Amino acid sequence: MSTPAALTTRGDTIGFPEPLTRARIVRRPNRFIIDADVAGTETACHCPTTGRIGNLVLDGLDCLLSRSYNPARKTPYTVEAISVDAPGTARPAWIGINQSAANRYVEQALVHHLLPDIVTAHSVLREQTLGRSRLDFLVDDDTYVEVKTPLDNLQVALGDHVRTRPRPPLASTDRLVKHIEELGRSLKAHQRAVLLVCFLYDNPGFQVQPSSHHDQVQASVAQAVRDGVEIWQVNFRLDAAGVRVARHSELTSQFLA
Repeated sequence: MSTPAALTTRGDTIGFPEPLTRARIVRRPNRFIIDADVAGTETACHCPTTGRIGNLVLDGLDCLLSRSYNPARKTPYTVEAISVDAPGTARPAWIGINQSAANRYVEQALVHHLLPDIVTAHSVLREQTLGRSRLDFLVDDDTYVEVKTPLDNLQVALGDHVRTRPRPPLASTDRLVKHIEELGRSLKAHQRAVLLVCFLYDNPGFQVQPSSHHDQVQASVAQAVRDGVEIWQVNFRLDAAGVRVARHSELTSQFLA
């Protein structure tokens, strides 16, 4: 598998190696493929998330594609973002759907000091271990950062042109709860752990969706927060040229309610 081309950061802009290509989705035939109309040619594109994208029917929505130059790939493009604005809108708002890319954006934001309220980084290491958990980043030897990019519940307004499916019951969040609990238990003196809830669109404010285990989840997360885990939200604004940090805010107190 080829390594993704490097991002470049100038000022507050994290630039793509080359501009993304605008296209229109024809259909999503399975979890891994999105068929898109690219300049009049229907093309099978890689879908970087295998889960649901809100409760959207993607057919007919505009999208942004990144080009792959790996000759071994069967899909020449990856769908990086979709828009729920009316097709053909001149300057639509984009919703990033590439959860793996979110980690690369966060790394650039940390290295280039674009999240100063959370941490000012002098060194950033990927894939570090804390207790039994393997976390996304270790910053300055004392701050662990784990990135989560929710897509199953999109907090955006939908126009009449957008079709939706009935929303299935929220799946269990046991894995996330165990992860947060482990963070809290594993922290040592002078260490920090930050759970970064990352959105590749301008989410107005993350809200935990009720589930059958809601009270248990709330209690577990509240205990982890008391143990020292911080929960932050960061919104990236994405267009064809790159991404910018739109805003970031702390959510920790929300989980103590």
